[in-house]
Amino acid sequence: MSLPRYRDYRHSGAPFLGMVPSHWQVHSLKLRAAVMPSNVDKKARDDEQTVRLCNYTDVYYNDTITDELPFMAATASDDQITRFSLRAGDVIITKDSETADDIAVSALVPQDLPGVVCGYHLALLRPREGTRGEFMKYLFDAASTKAAVATRANGLTRVGLSQYALDSLELPFPTISEQVAIAAFLDRETAKIDALIAEQERLIALLDEKRQAVITQAVTKGLDPSVPMKDSGVEWIGPIPSHWKMPRLDSRFDIVLGKMLDEKRIEGASLHRYLRNVDVQWDCINTDALPTMDIYPEEAERYLLRRGDLLICEGGEVGRAAIWEGDDLAVGFQKALHRARPRIHTESSRFFFYQLRDASARGVFEANGNPNTILHLTGQQLRAYRFPCPPSSEQEEIAAYLDSMNREVNSVVNAVTRALELLRERRSALISAAVTGQIDVRCSVDAEAA
Repeated sequence: MSLPRYRDYRHSGAPFLGMVPSHWQVHSLKLRAAVMPSNVDKKARDDEQTVRLCNYTDVYYNDTITDELPFMAATASDDQITRFSLRAGDVIITKDSETADDIAVSALVPQDLPGVVCGYHLALLRPREGTRGEFMKYLFDAASTKAAVATRANGLTRVGLSQYALDSLELPFPTISEQVAIAAFLDRETAKIDALIAEQERLIALLDEKRQAVITQAVTKGLDPSVPMKDSGVEWIGPIPSHWKMPRLDSRFDIVLGKMLDEKRIEGASLHRYLRNVDVQWDCINTDALPTMDIYPEEAERYLLRRGDLLICEGGEVGRAAIWEGDDLAVGFQKALHRARPRIHTESSRFFFYQLRDASARGVFEANGNPNTILHLTGQQLRAYRFPCPPSSEQEEIAAYLDSMNREVNSVVNAVTRALELLRERRSALISAAVTGQIDVRCSVDAEAA
């Protein structure tokens, strides 16, 4: 799409904004909207009225705030209800977050929502005369606004925007008719892009479903559909080829939990880098900027990795796994990980990796956990699991087949992911160009209306 620029521009005088159309105005936010950081928390009080609370996540994950959202129940005072009840045209932004990137994420309130109140960690922006909420919402999606807001966010462990930081935020405002035209243009064009994004996301989901179905079939039924089958004795696995076995895992792999970190012992001749739970993703180990700890020579075989060792997450997404392909005895692993090392060279770590991927995808570890506690996969639990065990030659054949399939799926997923990135970049650039006047969309909107 090729759109014209305005005829005349001038410098905005505002950091991060640059040139704007000559007839546009640059104002502090407080001149164009009432800026009201909310003080309505989640606590219920007997002397207050019951309300529905619009929370941080409601704003963070939605472009619009509508009555269909599952608002939580809370209470608020009469003054808070008067001040923070949501009205048509309001814009809500995230005021506090853990990082500056998540500050000033915005959502529009398209219709009055009686009984719904803006909650804590949010700021309610109520447009003044001459300002449209639809336009202001897109202003907060613009790269220039995000850059300006990021420099104003203060804090160490948590960052936030003060009343002054919001009030004095300088933003560009065209005439009311242009605001309406720009919002209508962006509604139309971003809807087209969002539809394309949704299609690509569905494609990735379908590819992942296909990948998982192939893995499940291969690691529980094998590659030859004509072989005789028998009952595995494990409900989630079902029938397996009759010549496969179902031994306990500890008869096939030596399973060791990683070393507890001693922060007092982090220097000396025995210093090694070590992996944590967060460093192990599915089939991918991040070795950038690893921390270090002492692992003494007598501990090397227990806590240092050999090529081909399988690392399995003990907590978080339990069962998530990857194979160490680096140097022998160079890197250790922390207590948040199990190391599974084949007891005999004929056991395939790669085949077992795909079995773990199947078990995790089907929720086996979650189903066997305690619903009343944080989920952990203990060494005792892991050793006792029984997985189908084909002959070693068949393990290698299945692993090679799944490796090939996985590469093909990853190739397509990577291409689709890159297309998604380009679509999101295009969406962001279009919004920024329109709300800062780098393109003139008025003719496009008139032509669409005609």
